[in-house]
Amino acid sequence: MAHTSLTSMLPASLQVLLPSRYRSYRHPIVPVVRLSGAIGTVTSFRSGLAMANVAQLLERAFSVPGAKAVAIVVNSPGGSAAQSHLIFRRIRSLAEEKKLPVLAFVEDAAASGGYMIACAADEIFADPASIVGSIGVVSAGFGFQELIARIGVERRVHTAGENKAMLDPFRPENPEDVARLKGLQAKIHEVFVDLVKTRRGERLNDSYEDLFSGAFWVGAEAVDLGLVDGLGDVRSILRQRYGDDVQFRMIEPARPPFLARLIGRRPLIGGSLLDPAEVVGALEERAAWARLGL
Repeated sequence: MAHTSLTSMLPASLQVLLPSRYRSYRHPIVPVVRLSGAIGTVTSFRSGLAMANVAQLLERAFSVPGAKAVAIVVNSPGGSAAQSHLIFRRIRSLAEEKKLPVLAFVEDAAASGGYMIACAADEIFADPASIVGSIGVVSAGFGFQELIARIGVERRVHTAGENKAMLDPFRPENPEDVARLKGLQAKIHEVFVDLVKTRRGERLNDSYEDLFSGAFWVGAEAVDLGLVDGLGDVRSILRQRYGDDVQFRMIEPARPPFLARLIGRRPLIGGSLLDPAEVVGALEERAAWARLGL
């Protein structure tokens, strides 16, 4: 008991130097994790969300001593269904393991996979002007077969397996390939819909027939639909919930060592400055935001 009274006299800035069992928590603590960007492959041209760069942030957030809850700030137009689901499952797993409530806050958008991640929270709050929903599955690409014919390029593809070159963008679209793709999309969509229904339960207003059509709404409308629980930002809601003296612990990505940052820099002159695949990835991310009007 003696060490408790002594440590309670120390300022918070010094208490963080003590082992967690000796600290006194005079103010409520809520760790805050920001999940921003498109979901999927992350490259030097395409920042975003993937399990590889989110897992450590989540582990740190749910391990903060004395935490009353974990806040997840979501700002994403969606992306990879698999990565979205992996992040969703990790948040739920940690919440159940640590027995901590999770609150999600939507900024610009929690659409498609971004909304799937938000559904990992026990409660979801949104800005009145944010974009919420887009509960659907989309695949997009380009057809280049006429272009390569015009410039005199012959496409040669050799496969073992009749469906191995399905949806090749340099060949005419095959109706059987499209039908197979739509079947895959339907199964992924079913997983998404079941997840939303399970997490949101009776809060959903299922009188709206297009709730799971891929449509999206502004935050104020999303409250009526039951997609979110209320309107507000992370600071105002947490202060209402835990008091004006609540402490926010921002969980930031760890910076790589100086040498790694130095070696990882791209040359400014000479050589190839742009990787075409990364440029296409960046354009796809821009297109994902543009579909939401952002």
